[in-house]
Amino acid sequence: MRAKPTALGYLRKDISGVSLEWDEIQIRSIAKRLGYELPKTVVFSAVTDHPADRLMNVVRHTDADAVITPSLAHFGAAVPDALVRMCDLITVDPESTFARKARF
Repeated sequence: MRAKPTALGYLRKDISGVSLEWDEIQIRSIAKRLGYELPKTVVFSAVTDHPADRLMNVVRHTDADAVITPSLAHFGAAVPDALVRMCDLITVDPESTFARKARF
């Protein structure tokens, strides 16, 4: 059993632009404040094919409890339901948590 729950950071560098470093700092900060271990931040670009699917593969591989992202803009402004079935989704701005949805 892990001492702390695990979160992954996620961002798109084309969305963050010049704020990429700041966005990464914000992700690390909220992870620490909420008690998550943050082993990595997944960074994709506009040319990454199927970014949500790729992110979910990383979530599965790492058994992450949450994904932290600067905003929903990094997902095209919509909450990715398939991801939220796997783990919590936390946004920095506005600070929100989309809790994991149980599968029935």
